Amino acid sequence: MITNALTIDVEDYFQVSAFAAHIDRADWDKCECRVVRNIDRILGMLDEQGVRATFFTLGWIAERYPEMVRTIVAGGHELASHGYGHQRVSDLDAGQFLADIIHAKSILEDIGGTQVIGYRAPSFSIGASNRDWAFDSLAKAGYRYSSSVYPVKHDHYGMPDAPRFAHEAHPSLIEVPPTTVRAFERNWPASGGGYFRLMPYELSRRLIARVNKTDRQAAVFYFHPWELDKEQPRIPGISAKTRFRHYVNIHRMENRLKCLLKDFQWGRMDQIFLSP
Repeated sequence: MITNALTIDVEDYFQVSAFAAHIDRADWDKCECRVVRNIDRILGMLDEQGVRATFFTLGWIAERYPEMVRTIVAGGHELASHGYGHQRVSDLDAGQFLADIIHAKSILEDIGGTQVIGYRAPSFSIGASNRDWAFDSLAKAGYRYSSSVYPVKHDHYGMPDAPRFAHEAHPSLIEVPPTTVRAFERNWPASGGGYFRLMPYELSRRLIARVNKTDRQAAVFYFHPWELDKEQPRIPGISAKTRFRHYVNIHRMENRLKCLLKDFQWGRMDQIFLSP
């Protein structure tokens, strides 16, 4: 049986890129932070099924909740980087990006007491316009893999012509994209909390099973802690489109995840894609 990669982007609800115009970054410390309780729920679910996963964690979160980070590591999970403050790579220049990923890596390693070799860009914001210097920066900073390019067409991210599976992005760095399926001459998302919440569970299950059976590849699935949190504060003033994307079927997420954990074999990114 193929082992798939289970990944969690450790950020809170108020740090979502779609809310950036409504919640000032300077006000983050004033927001009710709910990430610790949501991570505790996730860790409990993983322990119940004996699953180990990769947690792409913001440096901003790690600084404020170091015990949560240490609990993740103590549970046998991989600690990886999501950058420091959830700034999209497309909003930074090469120097700013390099500083951000070095800073985040240092914080995570100091708190977690473990080497951090994986990175995921906020909002999958590595694309055609910045991938060359972004991958070069990641290699310089000591990362060994990235999971930052989603090979789909989307209004906020995506590079539809990028490879669908793990590949060398730099002589010392591989890119491991979230999972897609190929149909009707285009790539369709088969991974990610928003898609997973929107689609019927059976469809998500079939798409992942198809990648395992037909492509003979490990799937890379991701979600966010806030996607299990139906009591999270509602953000006023957001568009109907953003509201739908963020809140659709949040109340169904936990049960769907429990099914997903039972229906497939899951593991850490580093052990699946970097092990000899």
